Amino acid sequence: MSTSNKSIWKIIGASSVGTLIEWYDFYIFGSLATVIASQFFPKDNPTAALLSTLATFAAGFIVRPFGALVFGRLGDIVGRKYTFLLTLIIMGGSTFAIGLIPSYESIGFAAPIIVLILRLLQGLALGGEYGGAATYVAEHAPANKRGYYTSWIQTTATLGLFVSLGVILLVRQSLDSDPAVSIRKFNDWGWRIPFLVSILLVIVSIYIRLKMNESPLFAKLKAEGKTSVNPLKESFVHKANLKMVLLALFGATMGQGVVWYTGQFYAQNFIETVCKIDFGQSRTILIWAILFATPFFVVFGSWSDKVGRKWIMLGGMLLAIIFYKPIYKQFLSLSDTTAYQAITPTSAGEPQIKRDTVANNIITTTSVKKIFTDGYAYTQKNVDTVFADLSKPVAQAPVMYIDKKLPAGTYWTFVFLVFVQVIFVTMVYGPIAAFLVEMFPTRIRYTSMSLPYHIGNGVFGGLTPFIALLLTTINTGDKLVGLMYPIIVSAICFVIGALYVSNKIDPDVSD
Repeated sequence: MSTSNKSIWKIIGASSVGTLIEWYDFYIFGSLATVIASQFFPKDNPTAALLSTLATFAAGFIVRPFGALVFGRLGDIVGRKYTFLLTLIIMGGSTFAIGLIPSYESIGFAAPIIVLILRLLQGLALGGEYGGAATYVAEHAPANKRGYYTSWIQTTATLGLFVSLGVILLVRQSLDSDPAVSIRKFNDWGWRIPFLVSILLVIVSIYIRLKMNESPLFAKLKAEGKTSVNPLKESFVHKANLKMVLLALFGATMGQGVVWYTGQFYAQNFIETVCKIDFGQSRTILIWAILFATPFFVVFGSWSDKVGRKWIMLGGMLLAIIFYKPIYKQFLSLSDTTAYQAITPTSAGEPQIKRDTVANNIITTTSVKKIFTDGYAYTQKNVDTVFADLSKPVAQAPVMYIDKKLPAGTYWTFVFLVFVQVIFVTMVYGPIAAFLVEMFPTRIRYTSMSLPYHIGNGVFGGLTPFIALLLTTINTGDKLVGLMYPIIVSAICFVIGALYVSNKIDPDVSD
């Protein structure tokens, strides 16, 4: 059963707006990980605070499969429309509440606990959102264009990240005419604004979704009294369907998840925390890459209608396996400043040194910005350096480079390298919705497709930034060791998918 061309675009628009907002809500937390680490966790160990923040971020992904079970069951019994309307309300309310939580300095450990609870609610909501939106669009779409139409839903995850980065930069730069003051205000309280304004977007999306009709396939099934009484049992106890669930997970979504999060989230974290590129540049690099690459979701989704879903998705995984290390080696090479000579500082003066009368340590209180002869700019700063022997020369204090700014040519090379990674993302992600919809019957589709999708993306994919950072703290001598996780997971998924996943397109998504 298909829908008129005009109606299908209304359906895609209504589904996409809500899904985009949910992804925006979910990703502003990850995009502000370093700021949130300083707000909700003790500041005496920045690395531990960042790890704790990323673990909290990952917790939202880990519970996504539970959301898939809860809301998938609801969607297969009650209907698609009202289920992903509920998920939108939960997500929006949780995001708004994060913007209201007092800092660690105000309420102590209650702050990270509340953040964790709200992240868990976000994860549960997102676990029910994607399956509903993808199923809803697919059940309206004509068979020969299912990959094309559902690929528009696929763009919402990346566009949600795009919008979150854009809002963060806009807020960060508009709090004061003095950039330094604006940044300080943003880190103190301005970071809350992107969380709070999301409630306005959610209200608009709720209004749009209330005007939507139920999926025609599900409405027909419900009118005939053929809906599943126990979709969980049918999905995961019946051997034939369980086999398809496991195949969807280990032959497609597991690899797709790690490629998605490596190409966007890990790339951003690596550029900012390892390459030490300026906050604004690290965000705009990703924004440009996403902007240029997003149309390829539709390109590969549409192409999958003609040649099948399997090899496009597996091709993206294989390219990621081959090119991740060369790409990240290039990041390191292009951002390395050790070989360059510094010239006269752009601002007069040297770092001011003073004695901390409380801890009896020597610390720096100001920094000096210098320009490298090749155009690189950086800020030199001796951060909280402790000297047991106060007679030790201050010049021997270790130096930390922050706010490194890339010259124009190198900046656009970074954009291109991230763009290539996002192309891999579009290959694995563009066809996945149509692929999953075609694997399962209407009566249990919401439940059956949601679980492998959210385990693959929420657990395997969502843990990518955390596990990658954890690996770098274990093996400090190898800055690329974090890539081993997505490469290994992608390789396993590629082998299983190549051997066992069918490339056949199912023209009938009804029972």
